[in-house]
Amino acid sequence: MDQILLTGNYERALDDNLRLALPKQLREPLASAGQLVLTPGTDGSLSLFPQQAFAALAEKLAARSPTGQDVRAFSRLLYSQSHSVEIDSQGRIRLPAEMAKLAALEGEVMLLGVGDRVELWNKSRWEAYLADRAPQYDQLAEAALTDAAPAGSAPPIVETPSRPMQPR
Repeated sequence: MDQILLTGNYERALDDNLRLALPKQLREPLASAGQLVLTPGTDGSLSLFPQQAFAALAEKLAARSPTGQDVRAFSRLLYSQSHSVEIDSQGRIRLPAEMAKLAALEGEVMLLGVGDRVELWNKSRWEAYLADRAPQYDQLAEAALTDAAPAGSAPPIVETPSRPMQPR
């Protein structure tokens, strides 16, 4: 299956039963992707992944050392709070109450297509984030799209008997 690319921003209302109607531009590619996984997101949002994108995230996480404290903690938080969700016949998903509470979702919700996932934001939280970050667009683009220094480009650190290497 080809990877999908999700884009755009959409305002939607979360009903009293925590159902959220997905706009057609997001619903169609997500429905074709099969199973969906709702996870805690970053910056106070939730993330809705097609199964294939969630599996890619899981593979990336599995490639990290399970002995690393941050890896263990993130794995526990991610997997224990993730839920499979389905698109119903009316094009809605139902949010588990604890997930809606985690991201302060009620009333108006913003849905953002962010490449391989959809982010769900509390509308006022999204507006504050956008107001803060939009003026930095050029700097963020440069930082995100500039290649890191090529491997091996840093000078080697050599330990000599007269001057042992000091921890940083």
